[in-house]
Amino acid sequence: MADKPSFIKELSLPAIAAPLFLISGPQLVIECCKNGIIGTFPALNQRTSEGFEEWLIQIKTELANFEEKTGKKAAPFGVNLIVHPTNPRLEADLKLCIKHKVAIIITSLGAVSQVVDAVHSYGGLVFHDIIKKRHAEKAAEAGVDGLILVSAGAGGHAGTINPMTLVAEIKKFYHKTIILSGCISTGRDIASALQMGADLAYMGTRFINTLESRAPEEYRQMIIKAGASDIIYTAAISGVHANFLAPSLNAAGITAEDLKKDVKIDFGKELYTEAKAWKTIWSAGQGAANIDDVLTVTDLIAKLKSEFKNAIEEQSRLLEIYPK
Repeated sequence: MADKPSFIKELSLPAIAAPLFLISGPQLVIECCKNGIIGTFPALNQRTSEGFEEWLIQIKTELANFEEKTGKKAAPFGVNLIVHPTNPRLEADLKLCIKHKVAIIITSLGAVSQVVDAVHSYGGLVFHDIIKKRHAEKAAEAGVDGLILVSAGAGGHAGTINPMTLVAEIKKFYHKTIILSGCISTGRDIASALQMGADLAYMGTRFINTLESRAPEEYRQMIIKAGASDIIYTAAISGVHANFLAPSLNAAGITAEDLKKDVKIDFGKELYTEAKAWKTIWSAGQGAANIDDVLTVTDLIAKLKSEFKNAIEEQSRLLEIYPK
């Protein structure tokens, strides 16, 4: 564990609630941290850097009050920054993360050593999204503290590689924190992620269906009704391949021909174009097939803990059968 963050051992469950575009807000983050898992949100979920700072202050204040009142330590929280040349807010939002000493920065669409150095300057950690070995190698060279392996079937901007293969391939050369993303909806799934060699599970779609998320009720109900075959992988919405709920694509009038088109990435227009699209075209991972309810964050984490414990206990009993 020399290269792993010490807080991993202090979590109630080895999990991160992933930053969900338009869906994650302060309430979801705060409840996750209170219940002992890492809560995160995208900086761009706030329309301005000023609003982003207000959220940072709100989260820090409520978690400090929670710790003072209960004597319990909250889990750290993180912020997702889009590190892409067309994101006009990167510099301003990074400065705010430095000012407020955000414990975890999740970088997407670019691993830049200057960003890593800036976060390290105050003791923060950088976890970076990757979907393939080449991206992981570049991120490792940039000095990131952890890699988020976004495997096949994940919600949002997903990859196409099987999680077993992706974890094994990356662990051959990367020995810091490994976070696995893709179809993780239950406590048993979290246990499976650790069995594969991950240090933490990264859960997105499962947290859409919480009362504290900012998702419309129609979105949550669509996830409940969805099977794995209802998830469509396309780059036509934002210019980056992502998984979307087929019924929401159909409702928006998106045709099979539309889904084959490539769209140029431009985060300079994101708050007006992509955000508008993602309000009605809803993302989810194939793990939606295992979601059939909407719970409070507290109840969901309690359920995940029970499932995780049962799965580990079942696995341990196998040792009585097979090592002859």
